[in-house]
Amino acid sequence: MWNKLNTFLNCLIGAFIGVFLARSVYTYWDYTTHPEIYAVSSAPWYTAILLFGIVSGAIILAAMLVKVMIREKVKKGE
Repeated sequence: MWNKLNTFLNCLIGAFIGVFLARSVYTYWDYTTHPEIYAVSSAPWYTAILLFGIVSGAIILAAMLVKVMIREKVKKGE
């Protein structure tokens, strides 16, 4: 059971890192091709990247903490 949960958490971490990188690259590409759209708003063009990075970082951190707790519990059981 612990192995399945560990595999799921690894997939979750990898997916959030991949989505963050892909979304960041797309946002930068969109900004370079359509700067007039971003000039209208008062926030900088990279605000969406920062917000999504904070959310992704929090989820990745939570998953890593669960992984550490699992590792400690498995070591106690041995």
